[in-house]
Amino acid sequence: MEERLADHDIKQAVERLFKLKKGVQANLLEVACREGIVELTGLTDSLLSRQRAEDLAKAVRGVRGVINEISVHTADLPNAELLCRVEIALMQDPATRGYKVCCHTHDGQVTVEGTLQSWAEEQLVLQVLKGVPGVRQLNNRLTVRGASLPKSDQDITALIQELLEWDIRVKSDLVHVRTTKGEVHLSGTVGTAAEHDQAVATAYVAGATRVDATELQVASWALDKELRSEKNQPKADADVAQAILDALRFDPRVDEQPLEVHVHNGVATLLGTIGNLRARDAAGQDAANVVGVGTVHNLLQVQHLHPSPDSIIQEHAQAALAHDAYLGRYAFTLAVKEGKVELYGTVGSHYEQERAAEVVAGVNHVAEVVNHVVLYDAENEVPESPLPSDTVVTAPESLGHLEPDDVLKDRIRTHFYWSAQLHDQDISVSVHDGRVTLTGTVDSALERRQAAAEAHACGAVEVNNHLNVRPAA
Repeated sequence: MEERLADHDIKQAVERLFKLKKGVQANLLEVACREGIVELTGLTDSLLSRQRAEDLAKAVRGVRGVINEISVHTADLPNAELLCRVEIALMQDPATRGYKVCCHTHDGQVTVEGTLQSWAEEQLVLQVLKGVPGVRQLNNRLTVRGASLPKSDQDITALIQELLEWDIRVKSDLVHVRTTKGEVHLSGTVGTAAEHDQAVATAYVAGATRVDATELQVASWALDKELRSEKNQPKADADVAQAILDALRFDPRVDEQPLEVHVHNGVATLLGTIGNLRARDAAGQDAANVVGVGTVHNLLQVQHLHPSPDSIIQEHAQAALAHDAYLGRYAFTLAVKEGKVELYGTVGSHYEQERAAEVVAGVNHVAEVVNHVVLYDAENEVPESPLPSDTVVTAPESLGHLEPDDVLKDRIRTHFYWSAQLHDQDISVSVHDGRVTLTGTVDSALERRQAAAEAHACGAVEVNNHLNVRPAA
């Protein structure tokens, strides 16, 4: 029988998540919930933070949809300066630098125009622009050509069904697809608002000119494991490898040169050369999102035909960190040698720690990032200057280490209970001196990775992940 979750409890769960997760200004946001539909209002300082608040809310159990009415308030920038920032951001991103787009700015609004090959390319451009400080509103006038995508309605429908079948993030087998003159109609039921978004995104990736998902419902009963039995069936290694290649083919972040994919008993190995570090990371994530993949060995080598001098890489990386919507207030030290970046600094959360490495990885001609960024003690202020390059870095105690173990354990268990992805997984939590050990059995490698990441976010100093993945039925 489906458990009924009260709107008041869902509202509180979203509010707790905002306070726990960094990247949103919890004290400036208001949350309301009615019949599982969450409404977000209040203020934030960037479009990226606004989007993150919506994504976090959709990850909460019982949330059927999100109405995002958050306003973006930023410092006023002259039009010319803002235009310079967005143009630099697009030029320095390895994926978007070659796109023929044009931006116009006026009072914090950015209008972007141009023609792209796919919906996925369009999303990359918009994501880059959302991360530029000073952008309050985006006016999207991009045109998607879609020349290389399937032409017939039958081809589009078949491709969507195949991509959904192999996508570990869409657990429901109850999604129905119909295509008429390039417009895709999705119906049926999924278990979470995040799954709903992923199904819509998949339809656009497959070549839909428009997606109507008004009849695709979100209901928690669709999370029942019995309804996912087909997805948990054993998969042939060759079929898994082909599904990974298909996922890479539709990701514009990944270079067009052919890559080798080998799969053996759920272990995927990626081989070959690739043009930039962000593409390498994206390829590994694409592989991890394929049904049947338990572990990814990403052996792709970053190779630049015309590498930049280390001094230029350092200059661009420093600028990218300084202009990032989340990291601009922190100071960092970088040491660069032959494209390898050693990154030092002190930030306030695991999220910012990981984002610092992601931002540097997105700089052209960076071949490797070694992340020495550490967390500051929650009771102390952030240092005004970065660590000197010869400092021996020791990770400070996190918030979880400053409180009793049972408090941290209770926070993690409560967080798992309200996670749409983890609430029904067999996970046991133990804590000793702020170090968390996870044991039990989960449905897939996705849940295994997510459980460890969420335990870190809850304040764990260290996470020992001993979770097992349930064998295919």
